[in-house]
Amino acid sequence: MQNNTTLTRWLFIIATLFIIGLILWNTYAFFNQLKDSEREKMQIWAAAQIELLNDDKDAVISETALEVIKSNATTPMLVYSHKEGVYAERNIPEDNVQTLQQQEKLAQQFSTEYTPIEIKYKEELLGTIYYGNSPIINKLKYYPAALILILFLFIAAIYLFYQTSKSSEQNKLWAGMAKETAHQIGTPLSSLVGWTEILKTENVNQEYVVEMEKDIDRLKTITERFSKVGSVPKLEKTDLVAETQDAFDYLKRRSSKLIKFEIAVPDRAIFVKLNPQLFGWTIENLVKNGIDAMKGKGTISVRVETNSKYALIHVSDTGKGISKRKFKKVFTPGYTSKKRGWGLGLSLARRIISEYHNGKIRVLKSSPREGTTMEIALLLNHPT
Repeated sequence: MQNNTTLTRWLFIIATLFIIGLILWNTYAFFNQLKDSEREKMQIWAAAQIELLNDDKDAVISETALEVIKSNATTPMLVYSHKEGVYAERNIPEDNVQTLQQQEKLAQQFSTEYTPIEIKYKEELLGTIYYGNSPIINKLKYYPAALILILFLFIAAIYLFYQTSKSSEQNKLWAGMAKETAHQIGTPLSSLVGWTEILKTENVNQEYVVEMEKDIDRLKTITERFSKVGSVPKLEKTDLVAETQDAFDYLKRRSSKLIKFEIAVPDRAIFVKLNPQLFGWTIENLVKNGIDAMKGKGTISVRVETNSKYALIHVSDTGKGISKRKFKKVFTPGYTSKKRGWGLGLSLARRIISEYHNGKIRVLKSSPREGTTMEIALLLNHPT
């Protein structure tokens, strides 16, 4: 099926290019025919000029010659008189030929478009006709460029449509997988809740049961996270400090003792519009990304502060750092510096913050062997 789709796409592209090429070739041929016709018309016009100089001219022929000369009202031309040393213009705006310099420059331009025609009478060179393209030829001259531009826009539109469709299909696939994962986790999770209730009645260390319940609660949170993928989450006025502290404490308890955790938060509540489950997921992704960068040993620092408009969360690590040219690339789906990994953590974090919370996330600073600081900015929920 995929091969047939690819083949159809390539056949469509080749057919489109063939048709455009055929149109361009016919346009070029038509353009050359018009230029040949223009030259023939000017040769007739020059012959009419010579006929008027004939001493033995017939009255009817002279009248016909005058009609031929008058009939050409489209071809721009300059007729240079070698005897008087002046130019006479026809079908040219006066502003373009007011000075001799303008006339000579225009004559030179016409010479590049057509070979000038000499007016001779009895072997004497009386004048030279310099002429250029008529308005219709000038318009037609830009037609191939316009056609190529249209072709480019057409291909760009197809490409964008294809990319958007592909991205939409991928988003639906990931959302479906996430919801199915949440559904699959739900069944054994319900059993675990039942088993912990049974263990409470048995002669076992209740501290173990408490820890199991904490992990079950964590699984419930993860299930809620996955169930929200692909749908617009509900945002509530939430204390950012408390949510950040909770996520920090959980990760600290579950991480290696080789990781040193530091946190600096205000001693007051900071309220923002937040979905706690998804925000906690974002902090978890940033912290785990930092731990991977440090190869399991170093310091993770979390700081919460505010400015006039935003609440700022800084997550720092002492890992290998990120080169500046990759500051934006790290948020691209599939990008990863690890041998094993899907490259979805930071991409997911950006989607949660940017699309769901109308916030911002970026690499604030980073340098090799000194670590990285990620910044999340969320709009403050000021009291009204």
